[in-house]
This record gives sequence, structure tokens and C-alpha cells, in this order.
Amino acid sequence: MIPKVIHYCWFGGNPLPNIAVKCINSWKKYFPDYEIIEWNESNFDLFSCDYCREAYDAKKWAFVSDYARFKILYEHGGVYFDTDVEVIKSMDDIIQKGAFIGRERIANAFPVNAGLGLAAEPKMPIIKEIVEHYEQAHFEQVEKMETVVEKVTNILRKYGLSNEQKYEIIEGMQIYPSDYFCPYDYNVGELNITDNSRSIHWYDASWFDNKMKKRRDVCVKIQKTLRGRLGECIAKLYTSLSYYWEWISTGDYETIKKKIKNRIKGKGKK
Repeated sequence: MIPKVIHYCWFGGNPLPNIAVKCINSWKKYFPDYEIIEWNESNFDLFSCDYCREAYDAKKWAFVSDYARFKILYEHGGVYFDTDVEVIKSMDDIIQKGAFIGRERIANAFPVNAGLGLAAEPKMPIIKEIVEHYEQAHFEQVEKMETVVEKVTNILRKYGLSNEQKYEIIEGMQIYPSDYFCPYDYNVGELNITDNSRSIHWYDASWFDNKMKKRRDVCVKIQKTLRGRLGECIAKLYTSLSYYWEWISTGDYETIKKKIKNRIKGKGKK
């Protein structure tokens, strides 16, 4: 049984933005008998593991949250939402069925995204495995960091998760198609609500700095203009080139050397 508590993370000490306040109010509306807990520096152990401490020291609050949400759910159980998730319909029927996570749509791929909405019972083995994955890792700031989406999707794929837009149960975790919790396509800025839709992840990306926001905005414009695979490829190329230009303009040639070396090594392994 899923405990009647909603968890969210807010590290860094900044005030909650308007979008977060609006979303939290939507949780109160559709989960009136749930306790809502904010996890921050005052009640979460930032020294739980190297990854968490290193991400916090780098002031990458979202990456602290990536680990914290799973640690919290493993120990306490309940529901987790990112602060830019607006609930628009009751989830009682879904929660009654047990643990769940939702897919998002990225071009022709359907990975799972733990920020859309994630529910678990305490001490679930699959949640423990994700926690241990973080506890064995270090936080590295590089151009292409493995995101929480990639980490969790890769772990669930070991147990048979498909890359299809369908409902599945993997290791006790219900996997829902993207229209349930992710009807907003941030790549092209379109909202497509269906009868299944329970919430909207607005992709506010409060953890983005100004440069990252600019990259995202340009990528959205590219993919709005050039739909499909072509737009996706050009957006990725633009992102990579913008990083290289940033390193060149700041004289960060060591990073460029490392990236080129890693790419050569990667090609050599194929």
C-alpha cells in the first residue's frame, strides 16, 4: 500500500517560484487527505553519499534531488512529484493499483521519467537498486551527464522495460504511457491532453542557468520548425557546438581535449 504522503525536494534555499506554488496547490486539491513534505537541507542528510554531497557542493540542486527522491521513497514510501508537476485529475484509481512511474516521449523513444510522478511502497527492491546506483557513483559536471531519466530507464530495461508507448509492470512498478503524466511535449511546446491525462509536467527546469535556458529555447525553436528526426539531430548538433564554443571563448582547452579524447576512446570500443 502506498502511504498517503507526497514528497518534493527544494534545495538551495531560494523561494519557491510561482509555478511551484501553483502546482503544490493542485496536489492539495486532488490529494486532500495526503501529508505534503518538503525535503531540503534541514531534514535530508546531504552526506548520504558522495554523489549527493558533490552535486550539492556544485550547487546542482536538481541532481541532489535525483538521488534524494529515491532515498526518501525507499525509506518512507509515498508519492514524489517535481515542483513543476500540475495535477489535473484524480489519481486515486492509479495509486490503488500500487507503485507507478510514467513515460515521456522524446522523438521515437519512450523512457521513464521519475519527475513526472513516482509512487512506491517503502523498501521496494527496485527503488533500492536505483539508490545503490547513485551511492556507487560520483557527480561529474560534463557536457553530457547521464540524467535521472537515462539512469532509471536503463535499470528498468535490465528487467524487460520496452521502448514502446504502452502500459507494463516491471519489478512491481506500473509503467504508464506518456499521455497519463506527460501530455506536454516540451520539444515543440505542444499540450495534448487525453482522457487518460492526470497531470502535466511543465518542464520549468528551475535548475537551468541562463546559458542552459538559452540552449533549450533555441532547441525548441529548431524542433518546432523542423519536425521529426531532422529537427532532433540539428538540435543535438547545435547543443554540442554551443558547448564547444563556450569552452573556446573562455579558454577552457583542457575540457575540449578531454571531450575529444573520450570521443576517440568511445569510437575505438565499437
